[in-house]
Amino acid sequence: MRRVLIIGPGGAGKSTLARKLGARLGLEVFHLDRLYWRPGWVEPPREEWQKILAELLARDSWIMDGNYSGTLHLRLARCDTVVFLDLPRPVCLWGIAKRRLAYRAAARPDMAEGCPEGLSLKFVRWVWDYPLRSRPKVLARLAAASDGRRIIRLRSRREVERFLAAPNKWSEPSAD
Repeated sequence: MRRVLIIGPGGAGKSTLARKLGARLGLEVFHLDRLYWRPGWVEPPREEWQKILAELLARDSWIMDGNYSGTLHLRLARCDTVVFLDLPRPVCLWGIAKRRLAYRAAARPDMAEGCPEGLSLKFVRWVWDYPLRSRPKVLARLAAASDGRRIIRLRSRREVERFLAAPNKWSEPSAD
């Protein structure tokens, strides 16, 4: 594992896993939310974002957490391992609620400065709808990208902890 991509719904624990895995493997961690957003939740120009991402992808090793489906194909093409946090909806909803309480009106460590933690109805709806709208697309993309890279699908907090205990022992999961 030298180039690891961590994806999944909001509240699944992508950033937490990235930090812990980075420490365990000695790899630099890049939180895409921190790099993407500008103060006040302003999106960067598309060309600027693509340049930032291209520079990160060119590195020999990294851990990246974040979704950003518009550039997922680029990250999938460059990574050697994908960790998909395929956690149940209630776990993710609890995750975003806990995060909101923990950071209240401050930016969390994996978020850009000037982007305080919030909990909008739009974001809650995105997390709620993820299993029906986003998950099937992610699974299809992972199936198409599985040749030559390790795909690890974790379905519970217990599996995440087991993975962290011995990340190199995980192999491609069996088909559903």
